[in-house]
Amino acid sequence: MELRTMKYFLAVAREENMTKAAELLHVTQPTLSKALRALEEELGKKLFERHSFSISLTSEGILLRNRAEDLLTMADKIEKEFLSLDDVTGGNLYFGLAESYQIRYLAREIKTFKKSCPGLQYHITSGDTEQVTEKLDKGLLDFAVLCDLPDTRKYNFVEFPEGDIWGLVLPEDAPLAKKESVKASDLEGLPLFTSVQGWEGDIRQWAGEKYASLRLEGSFRLAYNASMFVKEGLGCALTFAKLVDTSPGSGLVFRPLDPVFETKLYLIWNKYQAFTPIAERFLSQVRDHFRRPE
Repeated sequence: MELRTMKYFLAVAREENMTKAAELLHVTQPTLSKALRALEEELGKKLFERHSFSISLTSEGILLRNRAEDLLTMADKIEKEFLSLDDVTGGNLYFGLAESYQIRYLAREIKTFKKSCPGLQYHITSGDTEQVTEKLDKGLLDFAVLCDLPDTRKYNFVEFPEGDIWGLVLPEDAPLAKKESVKASDLEGLPLFTSVQGWEGDIRQWAGEKYASLRLEGSFRLAYNASMFVKEGLGCALTFAKLVDTSPGSGLVFRPLDPVFETKLYLIWNKYQAFTPIAERFLSQVRDHFRRPE
């Protein structure tokens, strides 16, 4: 199975049209069709449903698309890593990030690092713990940022200088908006939005015996999307401070939880990971600065 064939396959999967895919790849349509038929024969599975004017993926094709995207990403990452081995002022870094206001610390480190490494190229993907650690485990990322205590059997880590404070985002005219902070008992009966990770972890820990009486209306990976539902009066969002616009005129307010609940943030990487020179230098800088925050 060749990388070129995987590129052909992904182009057709994305375009859902053989002619358009052939044009993008700068190959003839017969060449493309022959390569895909050979791929189906090699795998022993039908990958496409062919219609009059379009092509769609079978369930086996969907599985291969996910694997092919990871495979090509990894191949591209390997190529860039080897090209940068002798380059002490440039290279590529790959990050998977949780959603947090404390990401500003990482952004500052990258800004500082670029001054000494002007050829740095960095690539950012966002997601929850499950999403970013999956990519990290596959070798698609150099570093990940988690809002969970890392599994020390698999990862090394550096703790961010600050943590995130949990609170409730709600309409400014809601009765609870008059309070300075909210207790778990205040949330009973309210439709609540938060991430599944937060709901099953931090919120369960914070609410204690009241957790069973709280109601998750819907789960969101992104706080901004949850805030739109709050604006429409569908419920209230449990999230970190400063992720949602609650400035005057926004229609929303943020009230911290009582007792105060803080979640720490961690920059993690795989144990026994072989870093490129630029990744090693970046980690050295972060270790130094995070232990001595300004």
